[in-house]
Amino acid sequence: MAPVRLRRSVRAIVLDEGDRVLLCRFVIPQPDGPVVVWAAPGGGVERGESALAALRRELREETGLALDGAPPHVWHQEVVDPGHAVGHDGVINDYFLVRTASFHPRGALSDDELAAENIEGFRWWELHDIAGYRGTDLFSPRDLATPLAALIAGRAPGEVVRLGL
Repeated sequence: MAPVRLRRSVRAIVLDEGDRVLLCRFVIPQPDGPVVVWAAPGGGVERGESALAALRRELREETGLALDGAPPHVWHQEVVDPGHAVGHDGVINDYFLVRTASFHPRGALSDDELAAENIEGFRWWELHDIAGYRGTDLFSPRDLATPLAALIAGRAPGEVVRLGL
């Protein structure tokens, strides 16, 4: 059996002073039509790059947020799905909690460069809007509201929480 090749990624749970979370709107082309997924900003860890360096780079590129210090590592997610990450059998997402004042996301990447990464926008979401959402868009992780509620309530985990899809 061939080894599973997982893409290493970092993501930031960016919470503002009103406990809203910043999510990227990914529009992923599929044969049956595009799928929209709301996910935390972030991306792949490059060869030789630390998780923290990757997180700083990805936040600057996508949102313009300059990250100071070392935010706590709060969640870990492994998704084995050959269609999930091009050229890989799935993805490993490590999530870090970033508290900041609200801002208008505008990173170093152009709109065309964001679109090449399937990112078509950003939105600040309130927890109750995520928990009560009944539309066709997806969230990543699918049950984002549950672990997010614990973070907003100030219950940062003592150890990294393992998430499902």
